[in-house]
Formats: sequence, structure tokens, C-alpha cells
Amino acid sequence: MTDESPLFCERKTIEQVEEGDQLAPKFDENGLIPVVTTDFDSGELLMQGYMNVEAMQKTIELGEAVYYSRSRKVLWHKGATSGLVQKVREMRIDDDQDCVWLRVDVQGGASCHVGYRSCFYRRVPVGEEAKQQGVHLEFTEQEKVFDPKEVYGDAPNPTQL
Repeated sequence: MTDESPLFCERKTIEQVEEGDQLAPKFDENGLIPVVTTDFDSGELLMQGYMNVEAMQKTIELGEAVYYSRSRKVLWHKGATSGLVQKVREMRIDDDQDCVWLRVDVQGGASCHVGYRSCFYRRVPVGEEAKQQGVHLEFTEQEKVFDPKEVYGDAPNPTQL
């Protein structure tokens, strides 16, 4: 186990990381690992975020998604403010242990702080469509699940430009 976490093993060999049964995540130079989150039942992509060592430990311990906010530089227990908690049904790590996949049940039906179900609520045209019509985002979700002002009030937007 590493000094940083009693849950994580030190990365020693490629075989250990790629074929072994030890959790030895590789965090980037900023101490983060990317996380993609999908709905457990439908497979719908809900969001992409990051975890640091502490966020990953807390996710494992709580069984609820905890991320690290790069813009605010703090742990972010998803749903602590909004009530839209992500209950982790399954957590997977990729072959070289540098990316996490969470499959979750979303309490309250939404994962996006803007109020949509998914953070991926706009489509970007590509190929011929982009050449002919230009790159104008198309909304794939028409209705918000909740009103962000009612949930968050006048709190600062969690994303910064």
C-alpha cells in the first residue's frame, strides 16, 4: 500500500497494473485521474470529471460519487448541495489504471449543474454537416430536470471561464 492511501498499491510492474488484482491508480502530474460517469441502467453518459486520491478514497468508502473540482480546487461530493447524489453501483478502472468509469443511479434524475439530466446536452456537427451549416451547437435535451437558481440560489457557478 502507498503512503498516500491505504487503499491503493504502489505501481511496480506493468503486469501488476494491467493483469493483477491490486488497485494501483495512476494520477497525473496534478494528482488527478479522469472519471467518466454513466447511468447504470441506460448507459447514458452523464458527465466527465476528475478525482484526486482523497476523492477516490471517499467514493470507495461512501459508495457515492466524490470528485475533485479543478476550478474550485476542493472535493465535490456530488449532490451534497443539490440532493442529486450519484449512488455508485459499479466502479471500474481501465487497463493501465489511469481512468475511472462510474456507473451510477442518480437521485433526483439529473447530473448537470445547469439543470439538464446529462452534462452532454449539446451536439457538435461534424464532417459534411459542419462544412455546410457551420459549427452551431444543437441541444439534444429540451427540458431541464431542475431550475439551478432554485437549487443553488445565487451561489457562484461551479465552472469558471
